[in-house]
Amino acid sequence: MQLNSMIHGVDVAKDELVIQFLGQASASPLGNNVREIRAWLRKLPKGSIVAMESTGRYHQLLARLAHAAGMRVYVLNARRLYFYARGLDVRAKTDRVDAGVIARYVAEHGHKLHQWQPASPEHALIDELIRRRALAVVKRESLRQSLGGCQELKSQFKQLDHAMEAFIRSIERKLDELLNADEKLRDARALIKGVVGFGPVGSALLAVLLERVPFATSDALVAYSGCDPRPDDSGRRRGRRRLSKCGPGYLRKQWYMVGLSAARSKALAPMYQALRARGLATTEAALILGRKLLRAAYSVWKTKRAFDLQTFLGQPA
Repeated sequence: MQLNSMIHGVDVAKDELVIQFLGQASASPLGNNVREIRAWLRKLPKGSIVAMESTGRYHQLLARLAHAAGMRVYVLNARRLYFYARGLDVRAKTDRVDAGVIARYVAEHGHKLHQWQPASPEHALIDELIRRRALAVVKRESLRQSLGGCQELKSQFKQLDHAMEAFIRSIERKLDELLNADEKLRDARALIKGVVGFGPVGSALLAVLLERVPFATSDALVAYSGCDPRPDDSGRRRGRRRLSKCGPGYLRKQWYMVGLSAARSKALAPMYQALRARGLATTEAALILGRKLLRAAYSVWKTKRAFDLQTFLGQPA
């Protein structure tokens, strides 16, 4: 059997899966549920490729079941697929066309892709709690901006705000329990937490990420997070650098918060101000500082040596 005939691109929606076999006729749509997915997977040869776009939550059931059935699973970055489709001059956008683009992308780039591996139940729960906490923080700040200035609802809003704060703290306590129960994660988090700018949540997030994904270098970690700057040069013209944004958005936001926290610290405020003095905007300077600290945290985790502030300050900005 040829490799191409084993590639199945799947466009995932909340209730439906649209499947395109590379070089073959399309399969009928499936319901995004355990019964129909398992019935379809039983018809595939072991080792077949099942590829899908990352959708946040809706793709997770298919990825887990396909992996358990012995398939090679790829979960692809939506941004890369978007630009890939543009490069192919795809003029229509339907679920079936999108599934075909996914299958073709894997056929052309599969040798460079990493197969998807499921997280352990403990790691998956920690990751879910961190995401839920981030969402709760965003909603709390939105409510503060929308309702905080209304004097007629001041007392009621105060109660709501306290309840939201208590909810966030309960998530953090649960995170502490889970991390402390795993010696490897607990030790990794303690090391990372020693890096300036990394608080309890940021250190927990990075500890779980590093234990789950085998990053070969800090460059790979930065690129996975979508924090790698992409040049836009031509001849003598030096274009504006922009982040690739190819990774999960919540990671970039967390590393930005690390940089912002470090910028407010006594130790690294001068480094932040030096970046600002170069004409960088506040967001750009915080992201650069956060990326630099992310590399330092990776080194700390890799070498199992505590963060050395003086060595960090001696590195070029």
